[in-house]
Amino acid sequence: MKKVILDSELICPECGHKELLEMPTDACQWFYECPACEVLLKPIQGDCCVFCSYGSVACPPIQLQQMGETTEGPCCG
Repeated sequence: MKKVILDSELICPECGHKELLEMPTDACQWFYECPACEVLLKPIQGDCCVFCSYGSVACPPIQLQQMGETTEGPCCG
């Protein structure tokens, strides 16, 4: 059985700043302010959160979906 990865490297599309962050397991992260350039990141249309748009790893609910561990819809509905 695969394990859900909780750490994702978030990469700012504006300045390229990279930061390793622990993803929440109980909520979506819809916004994130880049500490380097202060741009407010929002999910790309069709993605559920900033980790799915700009992270090295998809958020935990999407990972579970991809592993077939849940049949629920997209993260946070």
